[in-house]
Amino acid sequence: MATTADMRNGLIIKLDGNLYSVVEFGQNKTARAAAKVWAKLKGVDNNRSIEHTWNSGDNIFPVRVERRNYQFLYKDDAGFNLMDNNTFEQIVLSENMIERPELYKDGQECFVVFNTETEVPMGVELPPNVTLMVTYSEPGVKGDTATRAMKAATLETGATVMVPLFVNADELIRIDSKTGAYIERVKS
Repeated sequence: MATTADMRNGLIIKLDGNLYSVVEFGQNKTARAAAKVWAKLKGVDNNRSIEHTWNSGDNIFPVRVERRNYQFLYKDDAGFNLMDNNTFEQIVLSENMIERPELYKDGQECFVVFNTETEVPMGVELPPNVTLMVTYSEPGVKGDTATRAMKAATLETGATVMVPLFVNADELIRIDSKTGAYIERVKS
């Protein structure tokens, strides 16, 4: 049994019969009342996002999950086709189970999160950052680097991200897979 003291980002808990992932949490302390623990929760088995508050020390019900290495093969009408890197078994998951589907390219390494009690896939995550090729970007003009101005760039997956003015087409860039934001240019 776990308590609110065990709360952390990414923890998957069962609440009112549904599974939720903790996105953010914190504690409210006042002089007259007992401390409260609040959390922003994102539905794992549904598309709801909620906020919930517990008294400090209340019981929570975490779900044991396992992250397994998979490889994204391709996307078709059935969904996203993934292959287990150890057993070479293939599974097909719908797009709503995929985190940031616009950043997936063929052969991309990813992690499928399984509920260990039921062996049912709960979602797919990318590594913390991914490296992608810029296929189209307006050329930067010399002297435009005085400010932190950004421009739109189209990636090899079709996604559009905001990048600094010095990034050009046919360059590799690193993207934060959680936020979809530009991190840095990759030296080739």
